[in-house]
Amino acid sequence: MKMTKKNASPLLTEPLIPLAVEFKKKQGHKNGTVLAGDIGGTKTNLALFEYKDGHLTLIKQNSYKTKNHTSLLEIIADFKVEKITKIDSICFGVAGPITKGKVHGTNFPWDIDTDELIKALELKSIYLINDMQANAYGLATLKEKDLDRLKYGSEIAGNAVIISPGTGLGEAGLFWDGTAYHPFASEGGHCDFGPRNDFDLEIWKYFQQKYGHVSWERLLSGQGIRDTYQLIRNVSGEKETDTFKAKMAKEDPAAVITQTALEGLDIVCRETLDLFVRFLAIETAQLALKFKATGGIYIGGGIMPKIIKGMNREIFTDNFMQSGRMNSLLQMVPVNVILNDNTALLGAAYYAAMTLE
Repeated sequence: MKMTKKNASPLLTEPLIPLAVEFKKKQGHKNGTVLAGDIGGTKTNLALFEYKDGHLTLIKQNSYKTKNHTSLLEIIADFKVEKITKIDSICFGVAGPITKGKVHGTNFPWDIDTDELIKALELKSIYLINDMQANAYGLATLKEKDLDRLKYGSEIAGNAVIISPGTGLGEAGLFWDGTAYHPFASEGGHCDFGPRNDFDLEIWKYFQQKYGHVSWERLLSGQGIRDTYQLIRNVSGEKETDTFKAKMAKEDPAAVITQTALEGLDIVCRETLDLFVRFLAIETAQLALKFKATGGIYIGGGIMPKIIKGMNREIFTDNFMQSGRMNSLLQMVPVNVILNDNTALLGAAYYAAMTLE
């Protein structure tokens, strides 16, 4: 996707989700131009924004297939930002654990080093943050229309959580200090999947034989949907139609499986989708308990916005409320699905804008 236009974002001074950004303010934030990036295993989105008087205005946005490029610098060069305007600050949200300004992508084969970027781009104000942290900052730019309420809860201030199934499974927390939220990254998606019944155990055995370590990401991701579908197909003995086989060969299998399920055209696809929703509910509830997330759960990523209208919501709510003595706490937790697929990109832009001093 290539886009060059002037679109004003929501006011950052009146966010739906109040966030604290850890930068010292001197005499307020300067206006300026920021480059933001959302770097994931499937695609990398770059966007240039003008930040002025509390607004982010889009100047240019491009999307790239991540694995078609050998480095982030190669993509930045293709973006050709130097022909447009001077950049004052840069922030990239990256899918992977960042340590001392360096990261090796979890689902792509790059190393990204802040010092190398500073040297190559000749700009000191360059920041790397985890992509889920960027997603969390992006909540500050959203409006009510960008959210779909999956489960209602109590209006009790407290910590919040964001979980995003897509190419992988991202998880992050938002600590509530009584006034604003402080986003922080985690790698919780790589924690062990826990079976709850005999069929879950069979699923664990199938994934364990294929991958060794069975994390929640192995199931709650595009690849997880494909693997789960294959297991159920094998067990059921139901045959694929020629039309379905052709679509699976030409298109993204996870998208074909979920769309076929939503259309009610194949029972194995429907069982796969229902199992995905069930597992997502379980892991989401685990996060709610670990973070005492009375401030809410936000589900991002590329999968949920595509299935939210046709999925069985009762499967989610029934399996979310399966924690015994802690069900009373889970009852308080609202769950929202993020519909805006630019949330992480806007979060990186928000972070970069807040560094303009």
